[in-house]
Amino acid sequence: MKIKFKDRPEFRPDLTPKEMLESGVFGGTYYRDIYSRVTNREYKNSWKEFPKKWFENINVKKYVTSDVCDKSINKYKVKSGSSLEFWEDRGWIKPIDPYGWFQWYCRFYLGRRSEDDTRQIKRWSGVAGENGRFRLWLKKIEKNKKDSPKIRQLLLQWGVEI
Repeated sequence: MKIKFKDRPEFRPDLTPKEMLESGVFGGTYYRDIYSRVTNREYKNSWKEFPKKWFENINVKKYVTSDVCDKSINKYKVKSGSSLEFWEDRGWIKPIDPYGWFQWYCRFYLGRRSEDDTRQIKRWSGVAGENGRFRLWLKKIEKNKKDSPKIRQLLLQWGVEI
């Protein structure tokens, strides 16, 4: 079931942030303690700003704040994604959300609206939206009776599960 946001009807992920965390995303490292080169600040325990119920029945140390990426935690058991440094180097991380897209989504889901919404939704659409490059690529692979765990994991990281 797609999630609907009345004020942004073009943004329709399949999964809530809680469902994404429960599904196994980011190798357990997303909300680890970081130093952001974008803000020149350290961030610790950033996950605690979100509802406690999102983390019920989840080993936070292993699935949310680990310093080491563990692909066995990921739903499709593959490594997917790039480092924070990679994203910072390309200018994709903005000071408002120093962890990146998923942090933006968590906050957006809870009702925060910001000057970065249009950019982030455009990024989501280009990757995982109905005509996003990886969604279309996965459909093409499936049509040929094959599968791609890496693309499935990547889409999961953008809140889409096909």
